[in-house]
Amino acid sequence: MLGIPRRYAHFVFGVIQSGLTSAIASAIASYPFLAEASFMKHWLQSWLLAWFLMLPVVLFAAPAIRKLSLALTRED
Repeated sequence: MLGIPRRYAHFVFGVIQSGLTSAIASAIASYPFLAEASFMKHWLQSWLLAWFLMLPVVLFAAPAIRKLSLALTRED
């Protein structure tokens, strides 16, 4: 593997999660372009823009979301 130190796991998770989520969302939004044979171009442009915008949101929102989810749940 890459050997990234474990203390950066939060950032690695954020990069992977935001990339996957934005890829799926932009593919859904680009679906109408499938018939025009411009799906890949439109999807790639949309995905890169979405990933660029979502990555900071995911990285900074994740700790707050984690705290909120812990506050809303209880241990078994």
